[in-house]
Amino acid sequence: MKGLDIFTSNLNAEDYNSLISSLPKQDSLETVLLSWGLKDLFEGSDEIKDLYAVKALANNYKWNVNVSQLLKQHKYQSLVITDADKNIIWVNDGFSKMTGYSKEFAINKTPRFLQGKATSERSRGRIRNKLLKGEPFKDIVINYRKDKTEYKCELRVFPLYNNKTTHYIALEKEVI
Repeated sequence: MKGLDIFTSNLNAEDYNSLISSLPKQDSLETVLLSWGLKDLFEGSDEIKDLYAVKALANNYKWNVNVSQLLKQHKYQSLVITDADKNIIWVNDGFSKMTGYSKEFAINKTPRFLQGKATSERSRGRIRNKLLKGEPFKDIVINYRKDKTEYKCELRVFPLYNNKTTHYIALEKEVI
């Protein structure tokens, strides 16, 4: 599995799209995956689903960021992608597991809906200033789940860009 993952992550967008378009249609793809012994790996891996979803967005927006490397380097539970105005455009399944909010609820909102009375203005300001610098950063913020329970959330935020920053990706995990 690692070999296939490494192979596809090193393809440029044109070669990747060519490979995908040359694969058999959905029904026969399942047969191919079964014959390679890969079907269970693809179906059961949230990380693989995340990788392909984020790669598709990267290709669509032409980001000059190696998203494969980014996701492999950092442990996360939740992925959140926002546009440059901080509106959420995509979250992974881990987001719903961690927060209790559905993907549909989160889309087109800013991550501020996760904050509450214990979220300090100081940490909000710190994060705002780091975003303005346009550089990757790590911080911890107190967020709230849908059931109103609070949790400490470690954020690793990376700007996503082509000519300029167009989006941000936050790799999030709950910390004690």
